[in-house]
Amino acid sequence: MHLGPRAPSPPPPTTPPKAGDSPKATDFKELQNETYDFIFKVVVCGDSGVGKSSLIKRFTDESFSLDLKPTIGVEFATKTIRLEGGSVLKAQLWDTAGQERYRAVAQSYYRGAVGAMLVYDTTFGSSFDKIGYWLDELEKHCPEAVVMLVGNKTDLADIRAVSIERGLGFAKEHSLLFVEASAKSATGVEDAFVQLLSTIHSQSNLRSMAQETRSSTKDSLSFRKGVTITLSSDEKEMVRGNSKKRGGGCC
Repeated sequence: MHLGPRAPSPPPPTTPPKAGDSPKATDFKELQNETYDFIFKVVVCGDSGVGKSSLIKRFTDESFSLDLKPTIGVEFATKTIRLEGGSVLKAQLWDTAGQERYRAVAQSYYRGAVGAMLVYDTTFGSSFDKIGYWLDELEKHCPEAVVMLVGNKTDLADIRAVSIERGLGFAKEHSLLFVEASAKSATGVEDAFVQLLSTIHSQSNLRSMAQETRSSTKDSLSFRKGVTITLSSDEKEMVRGNSKKRGGGCC
């Protein structure tokens, strides 16, 4: 499907959003039996170990675990929220692996995304140095997507390696949304996701894309009705690897 020219980027923030600046999500349990107006596909990307899975788990389950294993290829989660204006949005969150050997498989899931969360670790400078690479990949595979830059792990303030000024400066230079957050303490997590989804909703061309996706797929990506998936050789190898016990921290 031809997506047309890239939508105008949202104006860059001048200061990181504070709690209460963006619309709040209604509790998922209250919405799970309701219909929704739009499905928004959002990919979450960044280096391995920056906390992508933890951010998604905090947003969707309101929980945190230090024992999360590295993502192998791609994982999938959903959450439904109601914006203050009344629109009900279903977010499909695609958690992509940051490890280099799985990038080719993970990036195949970028197509059709209307939003992206680009995550770095505020305590690990090299993860920030590589966000230019991840932004290039997003431009290549989902140029229409609204991009939110997130500096995670702000609870580890005593070992911070990336200042808020560096994150904000990069976001302003590239016209990205920007939030600092902590999946562990929950600070800024809901604001990050809801601000991203609200911005997508505010752009009529992205709403149209989401509506077309909903009509053509009939929500098949949620896998609720059962979908047969044909795996490539790379994806089969990815699944085999995922079945083995792995060590490591959250990613």
